[in-house]
Amino acid sequence: MLGGVAGVLFWGGFNTAVEYSNTMEFCTSCHEMRAFMFEEYQQASHYQNASGVRVACADCHVPRAWGAKVQRKIRATFKELPHKILGSINTKEKFEAKRLEMAEYVWASMRATDSRECRNCHSVAAMTLAAQKPRARAQHEDSLKTGETCIDCHQGVAHTLPKKHDEPAEEEDFAL
Repeated sequence: MLGGVAGVLFWGGFNTAVEYSNTMEFCTSCHEMRAFMFEEYQQASHYQNASGVRVACADCHVPRAWGAKVQRKIRATFKELPHKILGSINTKEKFEAKRLEMAEYVWASMRATDSRECRNCHSVAAMTLAAQKPRARAQHEDSLKTGETCIDCHQGVAHTLPKKHDEPAEEEDFAL
C-alpha cells in the first residue's frame, strides 16, 4: 500500500512538472526566450488575432501525446539545457548566429511528424478552401497532391525567419 501511495505521489509530481514545463510562464522564464523569441512572437498572428485564440510555445513545440511529449522533454533536457548552461545563445549576437541552425532543427522535426503540432488545431480537410485568398487556396490544394506539410510553407508564422546566405530576415508574407 505504501508503494502504491508513493507511486501515485511520484506520478502526480512528475506529471505536474511536465505540464508546468509546457506553460508560457516556464518557456519565457529564461533570458534567451524572453529577450529574443517572445518579443517577436508577440507580433505574430498566433499570439494576437481577431479570434482571440492564443497559441502557447508548447502548442507548436511539444507533442500532446504522452509518449511523444516525454521523448521531447528528454531531448530538450539533453540537447537544449546544456546550451543554456554553456551560454551558447545568451546574447543577441550568439542567438542570431545560431538562429538558422535552431530553426532547421525545428523544421526537420516538424516535417518528420507531418507537422503534427500544427494539425492539432488546423486541418486541411476542415478548411473552406473556396473562402481563402487565391494564393493560399492554390497552395493548400497543391499540398494535398504533393504531400507537403504545414512547415514547408509556414516557416515564418510565429518567429522571424533566419537569414540564409546573407539574405535579410523575412516574415511570412501571405495570409490565409
